[in-house]
Amino acid sequence: MAGLIAPTTLEQIRAASDIVEIVGASLPLKKAGGNFVALCPFHREKTPSFSVNPHKQIFYCFGCHKGGDVFSFVREYENLSFVEAVKRLADRAGIPLEFDNEPGQQQARHLKDTLWQIHEQLAARWQSALATDAAGQAARDYLARRGVSAEAVRLFRLGFAPEQWDDTVNWGRSKGYEPALLEQAGLVIRKEGSDRYYDRFRGRLMFPICDEQGRIIAFSGRVLNPDEKTAKYVNSPETPIFTKGKVFYGLDKSKRAILEEGFAVICEGQLDLIACYMSGTKNMVAPQGTAFTADHARILKRYVNEVVLCFDSDNAGQNAAVRVLDSLLAADLAVRVAVVPAPHDPDSFIKERGGEAFRELVRRAEGFFDFHLKRLCAVHDASTDLGRKTIVSEMREAVLKTRDRVLLDTYAQKTAQRLGVAADAMRAEFRKGGKPVRAQAGPEEELPESPSPEAAPSPHETQLLRILLASDEHVGAVAGTLDPEWLTHLRVRRIVEQRLRLHAAGQWPGPAAFLTLFEDDLESQALIGRCFAEDRPIPNPEKQLMDILIGLRNQALTRQSNDLLRQLGNPELDMALRIELTRRKEELRVLKSQPLQPRLSLRSE
Repeated sequence: MAGLIAPTTLEQIRAASDIVEIVGASLPLKKAGGNFVALCPFHREKTPSFSVNPHKQIFYCFGCHKGGDVFSFVREYENLSFVEAVKRLADRAGIPLEFDNEPGQQQARHLKDTLWQIHEQLAARWQSALATDAAGQAARDYLARRGVSAEAVRLFRLGFAPEQWDDTVNWGRSKGYEPALLEQAGLVIRKEGSDRYYDRFRGRLMFPICDEQGRIIAFSGRVLNPDEKTAKYVNSPETPIFTKGKVFYGLDKSKRAILEEGFAVICEGQLDLIACYMSGTKNMVAPQGTAFTADHARILKRYVNEVVLCFDSDNAGQNAAVRVLDSLLAADLAVRVAVVPAPHDPDSFIKERGGEAFRELVRRAEGFFDFHLKRLCAVHDASTDLGRKTIVSEMREAVLKTRDRVLLDTYAQKTAQRLGVAADAMRAEFRKGGKPVRAQAGPEEELPESPSPEAAPSPHETQLLRILLASDEHVGAVAGTLDPEWLTHLRVRRIVEQRLRLHAAGQWPGPAAFLTLFEDDLESQALIGRCFAEDRPIPNPEKQLMDILIGLRNQALTRQSNDLLRQLGNPELDMALRIELTRRKEELRVLKSQPLQPRLSLRSE
């Protein structure tokens, strides 16, 4: 995405965005020597390990190992894409972006800006109507009955839409917004076969829906008279600024708490979320006006690795908990379930028993499959053949979705114990459903040796990065000797190759700009940030570098030798090929004892 923005523009924005000032606007920084420190915003800690280097214009946390430049910080802290982070900083600095000047982009941007403005202004109008209009008394009475505090009304910007059919239409005209534009905003509806428009939201308690940056992008309106024969909730349709399957209610307020707690609690409705949030459980989100989607799961995965489902205690709520499983597992999220005792929902439970009791309920939330097994046994009669068959079938189907052998075996045993049958028989029954991906390779299933981006790089590779990024002094020696295939960590290999290319071109943009070259890979940025943040001098770097290169070469030779040894273990191997493989294996052994050669190639022929 960086290709959308000219490098000169990126540098202009970077120069106008001092990282100490940007980070300091969000965190209380303290001076510590030449750097600034704070408690890390990305993980829980009691002593500061988050460091900002004003000279290199980078940040790095020695606790959770996140690091990068000013763009990375805004991206991580606000959960934005790279381009969104750049635009945020460009707007702050008053620097226009080139791609915003294209006619199509300008028009689309202008429409979105106008729609955001309309939603903000209308939310303020409806807030005022709730607070002061005589017609808003019904909404005020409803909120009082539900125990929604004045502070909650203010924080979540609740409002009241008047009963008239044309209130929003007339308000829009008074502000210079034509009805057709309000229709694009999803706020009014054109009467079929005519040019007349009427309001979508009438006589309802209004909940503004915000994006992750806190901008109002839609509304949800709740009916106030439960006996009225109309939909309980009316929600905004999809618009250029609102895609309902990609929006959580409350995420703009809860995202910091979600990061701090390490998990997100998913509830069903706005009032449930408000009650939970105001009672102290702030790591809450609620899907907005739609079923839970794969996009919802992917959004949560950007923040945490675990979610707790907290739906209503009735059958519909419990079924909803089961339906969201596929999306959550596909996003590699661990799932627990907090069961609110009947007849409560989270809101009524908190009203009766208090916020601490609800927090304890969430703390004690059981794993999804324990919940699912318990529920299946409650719904189906385990004393009958049909009931047992249904329980086993549905448990097997659910656990197989994890594609995890350990979980498969665990819940085969638990299901067997619950039904009073042999564990081996249940394991065999569970295996009928499909073939999960192995949890780990057995002795007969040796995993191939291949570079891995996920595991931590070896000490040799980490120290090589430090030396290459510390200065230009030793880059030439590495460029003339290192074969990148010696590096087994994909991200280290990519960083080193980029560093060597810049050296060959006689270019070094500096630490912060070098980080931007990896804007699509936050893990690589963290690796680079760690190297830049390590200010201790490297003792005897020439000797260290030689030892590292020899070590990397010898490890690569050993990997090739082991590969040849595996091939030689084939009893059906042709004799001529066996002789050739043995010869090559001996060559590798001899190479290991020789000094380094310029650009030694280890590629198998």
